[in-house]
Amino acid sequence: MRKILVGALLSTLALVVVGAALSTRSAPAASTLQVVAAENFWGSIASQLGGDRVHVASVISNPATDPHDYEPTAADARAMAGARMAIVNGIGYDPWAGKLLAANPVRGRIVITIGDLVGIKPGGNPHRWYSPSDVQQVIGQIVRDYTKLDPKDAGYFLQQKARFETRGLATYKSLIASISRRYHSVPVGASESIFAPLAQTLGLKLLTPASFLKAISEGTEPTAKDVTTIDRQIARRTIRVWVFNSQNGTPDVARISNAARKQGIPVTTITETLTPSSATFQAWQSHQLEALAAALARGTGR
Repeated sequence: MRKILVGALLSTLALVVVGAALSTRSAPAASTLQVVAAENFWGSIASQLGGDRVHVASVISNPATDPHDYEPTAADARAMAGARMAIVNGIGYDPWAGKLLAANPVRGRIVITIGDLVGIKPGGNPHRWYSPSDVQQVIGQIVRDYTKLDPKDAGYFLQQKARFETRGLATYKSLIASISRRYHSVPVGASESIFAPLAQTLGLKLLTPASFLKAISEGTEPTAKDVTTIDRQIARRTIRVWVFNSQNGTPDVARISNAARKQGIPVTTITETLTPSSATFQAWQSHQLEALAAALARGTGR
């Protein structure tokens, strides 16, 4: 992933260990289950599943923050030290989270590492919150672990899960089904790999070279061959829609996005974290799916 400033991170971790030790001695017992999520998209889901029996704090909550390069603070360490459950993405997306957990060990704490849960190995696409089937796996695991930590509220957590799946995610699921039916196999382009899991679920034909998607996602230079391929796809209008991550703009992506607009190819955006930060997971994703559906309608005339 994007390179982390190792020296700065190590010095930060030295500070957070001290902060965590102090907070562990002085923190009062919590009346609710304390949970920390490395990113707010997982935190939003965990919070809704936990209801009033759980308190969830998300480390990455500012849309302007790059999760790859985040440097943890003493406050993050205090949150981890008091958490009975931690949810981290893994797959190289948030390497600082694993280091923070190791620096602040807690007996009996449950750690959900999304990559391990859904079977994505290091080097694979880390953006699992854009995979609806992976999201469903995460929902199930969170509820199972809540029940382990708080057996007396097992029934409550199952009710929260049922409500979230049938009501909370209703629009999200409906939009996925609708786009899949209406625009299956429509060729599209994207700026990076974040969109790939969703494109696969929707049945869209993502024509952008995988090596380009990975390069932009990891903050490396794409090859001239890949850039030429994308330029040709746009010039010939081979793709019907261009999707780009507005939280990871590069000169290449900006140029390609502008070229798509000039060619009359609809352009729509997605983001890595909740936008706005106060949004729920499902409201954020549904808004993006609605924008994608509108772009596909314009691009295909359907």
